[in-house]
Amino acid sequence: MHRYILTGAPGAGKTVLLRALERAGHAVVEEAATDVIALAQAEGVAEPWTDPSFIDAIVSLQRQREARAAGDVVFFDRSPVCVLALARFLGHAVSPLLRDELARIQGMYERRVFLVRGLGFITPTAARRISLEDARAFERAHEEAYAGLGYELVSVAPGSAAERVAAVLASLN
Repeated sequence: MHRYILTGAPGAGKTVLLRALERAGHAVVEEAATDVIALAQAEGVAEPWTDPSFIDAIVSLQRQREARAAGDVVFFDRSPVCVLALARFLGHAVSPLLRDELARIQGMYERRVFLVRGLGFITPTAARRISLEDARAFERAHEEAYAGLGYELVSVAPGSAAERVAAVLASLN
C-alpha cells in the first residue's frame, strides 16, 4: 500500500483536493482535527485547541481512521506529523501519545509529502479561526516538522482542483 500525505495550513484547499482525488477513484482518509473541534464545540467548548488534551484527541481519531485505510494508493488529509506541527504552533508539549505515534508511523507513509499551498485568503468557520498571517506561519511549522523528520515536501501550487489533482498524480513515486 502506498500512503501519501496531504498537508498544509487551514483553508489551503486540502479537503477539496482530497474529494477530487476520491472522485478520481483513489482511496482517501479525512483529517481528524476538524471533527475533534466540532464535537468539542457541540459539547460547549468554544476553543478546544487551547487544552493540551486536544492534541491526543486528534492523534486517537487519526489512528482510528488510518486503521481503516484500504487500497493500493491512499491519500491522507494530514498525519501525526501535522499534529506535531500543530502542537508546536499552539505551544503545547509533545505528549507521550504523540511521541509514540510518531515512532509507530516510521516507514508507514511515503517519504514524499504533498504540501498544499495556501490560496492567499482564509474563509473563517467555527473550526477555522486563523488569520492569513497565522496560516502562513502554520504552513511554515508544517514544513519544519516534515523536513525535520526527513520527509520530502512537494509543493502543490494554488489552482483548480483538477490542476492540483494532476500535479499530485504526476508526482507520485
